[in-house]
Amino acid sequence: MNYLGLSNKKLKTVAQSLNVLLSSYTVYYQNLRSFHWHIKGDNFFQLHELFENLYNSAKLNIDEVAERILTLRFKPLGSMSDYLTHSTVEEARDEMSDELMITTLINNHQQLIKNMRKVLKLASEVNDEGTIDLIAGFLGEIEKNTWMLDAWKSKKFNPSIM
Repeated sequence: MNYLGLSNKKLKTVAQSLNVLLSSYTVYYQNLRSFHWHIKGDNFFQLHELFENLYNSAKLNIDEVAERILTLRFKPLGSMSDYLTHSTVEEARDEMSDELMITTLINNHQQLIKNMRKVLKLASEVNDEGTIDLIAGFLGEIEKNTWMLDAWKSKKFNPSIM
């Protein structure tokens, strides 16, 4: 039974791109956990809390993406080896400076944004409004977080550079 009224054949590419996003989000989540555990120095308290907030949000989004794949009647990836194989986000080193952690997260966000835009494009082509609604919300959130990380990294915000 096709309870969504959408073609399973057409949804296959959406589900595949959602699995890439799921994989990328999971590697990003683990990068955040590692940064949370390994942050040191002057920015410890600020970044320790930030990383925790980001990974808690990512954890919820990961679950939503996996459940969306299931809603579409496809199977979400579930093993770390599959995640590492399909992810466009690279696994981060355990220890690095706070500046490099932030740079790494901005790079992770850029990959997640690319993944999300691809999902949105594919979902739009098959009129999958449920996926569009879910991912569009994630996209706005991650774009805002990327701006904040970039502002932290630059130490000052200069709107005239736009």
